[in-house]
Amino acid sequence: MEYYKIMTTPKVSIIIPVYNCERYLKKCLDSLLKQTLKDIEIICINDGSTDNSIKILQKYADKDARILIIDQENKGVSAARNAGVEKAAGEFIGFVDSDDWVNLTFYEKLYNAAQKYDADIAVGGITRVHKFYKHFYLKYKQEISTDDYKEKLRICDVPDRCYMTNKLYRKEMLKLHNLKFEESRLYEDIMLTPQVLYYAKKLVAVPGAYYYYRRYAGSIVTLKTSKAMEDLNWAKKEAREFIESHGVMFDDLKTNTERFKLLGLSVFKIETKGSKKTYRLFNIIKWHN
Repeated sequence: MEYYKIMTTPKVSIIIPVYNCERYLKKCLDSLLKQTLKDIEIICINDGSTDNSIKILQKYADKDARILIIDQENKGVSAARNAGVEKAAGEFIGFVDSDDWVNLTFYEKLYNAAQKYDADIAVGGITRVHKFYKHFYLKYKQEISTDDYKEKLRICDVPDRCYMTNKLYRKEMLKLHNLKFEESRLYEDIMLTPQVLYYAKKLVAVPGAYYYYRRYAGSIVTLKTSKAMEDLNWAKKEAREFIESHGVMFDDLKTNTERFKLLGLSVFKIETKGSKKTYRLFNIIKWHN
């Protein structure tokens, strides 16, 4: 593995909360260390892992000085991300979950587009990865820049795709508006995403930059505990109230889905947003009306 000298102010700080993720952590770190944008720092917050995650992090940090490790007691993903933001020295900040990865030009494309348009946020596509298949959640065909709040929500497909991880944020903007993750809560992205999009003076969507989001049994998004469902309902309520308090009708943005199931599995879906209908067969084949 090559060594890189960190500049005094890296262009991008990438923040990774790590909790018992030894199975996927190497793929995540490799995708970041091989980025075409070299002037980065990678802040890994070991959030009280009890597996070999900390050993993996230390092994990688010994080989590449761009990796910084924060070792703390388990406080949850929100507290870990907030700790990373406090430590970050970069001009921009990105978030990656330790079981996910990005394509090798991801941060170079986002950073260059943010500079080109003087944008506070640059957003890339999302590919959702299942065990046997993957499909695009978001895919941009051309650069699109806007300072209109409703258009920013539409481009990012909020509230259906409230992800913090497929974006790059100007650190100054996050600090100025004290934008932090709600600690001790799950689904904190759903609540925070509408806020950061509102306070960003400009957003740019970037083609060819992809975040790969892994879906598997045991991941946070598959939890059905009472705590998880309570936090999910809280986050949705907070998102709706914030969006509507800033002049955008929440229901104009939301996708309504009809599901047709066989033996408990969704085999066909009809998604309606405004006047547009999308049809999905086995979540793989998609077409529009």
